[in-house]
Amino acid sequence: MTSTAQTLPAAAERATWRDWYELCKPRVVMLIVFTAMVGMFLATPGMVPLPVLLLGTLGIGLMASSAAAINQVLDRHVDARMARTCGRPLVTGHLTARQSLLFALALGGGGMLVLYRWINSLTAWLTLFTLIGYAGIYTLYLKRATPQNIVIGGAAGAAPPVLGWTAVTGALDPHALLLFLIIFVWTPPHFWALAIERHKEYAQVGIPMLPVTHGLEFTRTQVLLYTILMVAVTLLPFATGMSGWLYFAGALALGGVFLYYAVRLKFAPQPGLPMRTFGYSIVYLMGIFTLLLLDHYFR
Repeated sequence: MTSTAQTLPAAAERATWRDWYELCKPRVVMLIVFTAMVGMFLATPGMVPLPVLLLGTLGIGLMASSAAAINQVLDRHVDARMARTCGRPLVTGHLTARQSLLFALALGGGGMLVLYRWINSLTAWLTLFTLIGYAGIYTLYLKRATPQNIVIGGAAGAAPPVLGWTAVTGALDPHALLLFLIIFVWTPPHFWALAIERHKEYAQVGIPMLPVTHGLEFTRTQVLLYTILMVAVTLLPFATGMSGWLYFAGALALGGVFLYYAVRLKFAPQPGLPMRTFGYSIVYLMGIFTLLLLDHYFR
C-alpha cells in the first residue's frame, strides 16, 4: 500500500473541522479525560470544585490532544501503510505536517497555561512529562526499539487519573498510584489483542510488536498472564480500603468476562476474537473507573 499523502495535494482549504478533530484522536482522548475526571472525584470526599473540574479537564484534554496530534505527525509515513490508520488526515493530505505540528503546539501550550495558571504547577509539569513520554519517548524510540514498547510506554497512558488527583489536591497520593497501576497493567492485554489482529501490518512497517517478534502463540499467553495480573491489581482498591463491596463485586464480574476472552484467545482462537477482546478491554476500563466513582459516593 502506498501513501495516499503522496498522491493527494496537501491542500489546507480541503480541511474541515472533522480533520482537526480526528487529528486529536478523540476516542482515545475521551478515555483519558474520563479517567482523569474520575481521579479528581476520588481525590475528595465531596464535590470537586467546579473551576478545578472544568479547567483541570480542559487543560488535561488539550495536552492529551496535543500529544495525539504530535504522534500522528511523527507516525504519518507508517500510518499511510496500515489499513487501520490510512484514513487519518495527514495521510489523506487534508492536513500538512506543518499545520498539524503548529496546531499541536498551540493545544499543548494552551493546556500547559491553563494547568499552570489556574490549577497547580505539579499537575502542569506532570502532564507535560506525560506528553513528552507518549509523543516523544514512546513514539520516537520505544515503539520501534523493543517488543516491550507497550509495557514501558504504558506509563504515559496510565498517568491521567494521577493528573486528575493532583489537580484537586496538589499532591501525589498512594491511592492515585493505584489508579495508575490499574491502567498500566491493563495496557498490555488491551493493545496486544489489537496487535494480534494487525500483526501482519506491524511486520510490514517494521514495528516490533510482540506478535511480530515472538509469534502469536507467545503473545496470546502474555495476554492471558497480564489479564490475570490485571484482575488481581483491580482488587487492590478494595484490599486497601479505598473502595467497598460495590466496587469489589463489579470488578470481579468485569474481570471475569475479560478473563473469559483471554482464555478463549489462548486456547480457542478464532477470526475476529482479538478485535472483540480489544473492544471489550475498552468497555472494561470504563466500567472499572465507573465502579470506582459510584462506590466512592454510594459508600
